Amino acid sequence: MKLGIIGSGMIVHDFLTTADQIKNMTITAISSTKRSEKIAQDLAQQYHIARTYTDNDELLADPEVDTVYVAVPNFLHYEVAKAALEHGKNVICEKPFVQSTAEAEELKKLADEKDLIIVEAITNLYLENFKQIKAEIAKIAPIHIINLNYTQYSSRYDAFLTGKIAPVFDPKKDGGALMDLNIYNIHLVAALFGLPDQVQYYANMQKGVDTSGILHLSYPDKQASLTAAKDSYVTPRSFIEGEKGSIYFDGSTGTLDNFTVEMRNEKPKRYSLNKYPHRMAAEFNAFAQMINQHDTQKADSAFVNTLETMQILTKARNSMI
Repeated sequence: MKLGIIGSGMIVHDFLTTADQIKNMTITAISSTKRSEKIAQDLAQQYHIARTYTDNDELLADPEVDTVYVAVPNFLHYEVAKAALEHGKNVICEKPFVQSTAEAEELKKLADEKDLIIVEAITNLYLENFKQIKAEIAKIAPIHIINLNYTQYSSRYDAFLTGKIAPVFDPKKDGGALMDLNIYNIHLVAALFGLPDQVQYYANMQKGVDTSGILHLSYPDKQASLTAAKDSYVTPRSFIEGEKGSIYFDGSTGTLDNFTVEMRNEKPKRYSLNKYPHRMAAEFNAFAQMINQHDTQKADSAFVNTLETMQILTKARNSMI
């Protein structure tokens, strides 16, 4: 996989720290805005990236790029991903994928027409701990209660309170706790339990954006409460509760560092199976393999989860109270 990166924000810095753990991937180019040109040049020098651009079209025309990592602010995902597909590039698009199910379906149709792969970069679903949680679910079933919590006091929240609005807090740029943090919870629930019957989002609003909130998903046989907060501090704990036992874990639902299975009348068993220390390594190794082997079946399977997540997310935004 010959990767071109569009974007130079925090997520790109984070990804590049683990790029040496990705097999069969070469980062050949990075594109940024003119305002961030120096940042991109410094990253290119530090991580031995051959070319830098301040025009995305130049990167998209680069014959040494076969896959584009879309790592721009949320509201730009659709247009950048579409342009990449139109230039014949595979696409890895950061979460949240796009703004609506219609946009998601349009991008997938375009990718299929051009025999390209498009996937959403969502860390938790590619972690070994997630795969084991999925296997353990049957042991504690039937499931009746799900409580997932991703609370992370934002490094930009104090500035937000003074009126300095970063994109992650800008409602016009798809900012807010639902899009930035609860998206991880939604992906987990969709991957484990599919689509709910009812969706309702209860948000704490400040300056027109949800700085925290609780998303309630109702299934015929279970209820799910998904909490995300950028304005609060806690070490979060999440639970999946069934008749025969429970699964719980502390910390971010995006990293799933470990989890515990506790069966009735049995000693709890703790799992810590993730192969890589960095949360992004597993997903990008999976993407590199998928793209290098042109594994459209795996890409299609991943898109099912993306589309279900987008359907839940769209209903949540429309139901915001």
